[in-house]
Amino acid sequence: MADTMKMCQHLLLTLTLLPLVLCMHPDCVIQLEKEKCMERMALDDPGSDPEYVCRWMWDNLTCWQPARIGDVIWMPCPELFEVMSEEFDDLGKVSRNCTEDGWSEMFPHYVDVCPFDDNRTSPMDKYYVSVKALYTVGYSTSLVSLTTAMVILCWFRKLHCTRNFIHMNLFVSFILRAISVFIKDGILYAEEDSSHCFMHTVECKAVMVFFHYCVLSNYFWLFIEGLYLFTLLVETFFPERRYFYWYTIIGWGTPTVCVTIWAVLRVHFDDIGCWDINDNAAIWWVIKGPVLASIMINFVLFIGIIIILVQKLQSPDIGGNESSIYLRLARSTLLLIPLFGIHYTVFAFTPEDVSKRERLVFELGLGSFQGFVVAVLYCFLNGEVQSEIKRKWRSWTVNRYFAVDLKHRHPSLASSGVNGGTQLSILSKSSSQIRMSSLQAETPAT
Repeated sequence: MADTMKMCQHLLLTLTLLPLVLCMHPDCVIQLEKEKCMERMALDDPGSDPEYVCRWMWDNLTCWQPARIGDVIWMPCPELFEVMSEEFDDLGKVSRNCTEDGWSEMFPHYVDVCPFDDNRTSPMDKYYVSVKALYTVGYSTSLVSLTTAMVILCWFRKLHCTRNFIHMNLFVSFILRAISVFIKDGILYAEEDSSHCFMHTVECKAVMVFFHYCVLSNYFWLFIEGLYLFTLLVETFFPERRYFYWYTIIGWGTPTVCVTIWAVLRVHFDDIGCWDINDNAAIWWVIKGPVLASIMINFVLFIGIIIILVQKLQSPDIGGNESSIYLRLARSTLLLIPLFGIHYTVFAFTPEDVSKRERLVFELGLGSFQGFVVAVLYCFLNGEVQSEIKRKWRSWTVNRYFAVDLKHRHPSLASSGVNGGTQLSILSKSSSQIRMSSLQAETPAT
């Protein structure tokens, strides 16, 4: 059971941004509650007041507040039981009496009113394991496909244009996002015990800063993709190079500013643990706000681009019947959804305690495979990329053919170390010289 709960925390901390549910390792829950109790003791110490015979007490599960003789203090079941008993919505309460000798024994006991089955294997346990396997495969697949796409776009010079440069930056942001997830998991969960619950190392906090920066950069480059396409469709004269300079500043600079502000606020006002839990909503909005803004602006741009596409496809200058027009529109729409990250709008503004299972699949499942889908649609299936690869393949095949042919017909050329391209140039020059000499010979002397 403990391993399952640790897996649950492992999954939820891997979510891109929104803390969907509180599902932590039991030891982490106990440590967190103990720290809260110690803080309350330090801030509200009754001192030597004789009325408060029963002082603050931490019984390893519940924090009991000061009480006078005769007081009966009722407390709800510790949060630990809420975490370990998902099927129980309404847990009971426990109480202690304040007597002249101090706190009495607890009544009723935890085991009587705070039930949980330590040996159970619920469907949620298997669900968490399945989701972990899903996002691990998704990020690994995206990482391999995006790296391959980057090599292709960088290798062919004819593919170097503003549009592909924006795609390349988007690919890099997806790559960094996947790498940051793996690094974060490796740092936070390198140990099998619960020592990761409240790590205060600079290394751990730096990893979290890097993780949030990669996630923010990814969202902003998704926004830039939408902004670029919308501007391209609206403006007649489009200075792409000048705009690309500002795109780069927005895509990499704005996340730097947001994450820096967030880190400074965490240091001064919420420097708890490894910065992997965001209890302070005001500070968390420094990260969450720009993400939601980019999602909604991209959604508006998406709707605007669809309207423009409908107008263009229904123009009398466009040939084809009505069915082909709507087919092309549907295809364009489906291609734009992963590029803009429109699927993130499904749960963008819903309450965080609604559809928790669906959120896990959406944020972890679809989010991890998004990089793979973008690489396939905008590189591997791109007609311009495919034609360039075919051209390069034909050129390599021809060079290889002539290299083998010359090796048999002209061993001296083959042994001289020249390649196929050089041999082709030699043959073309030789043939041109032969033609010139033959023409000179056929020309009558004057």
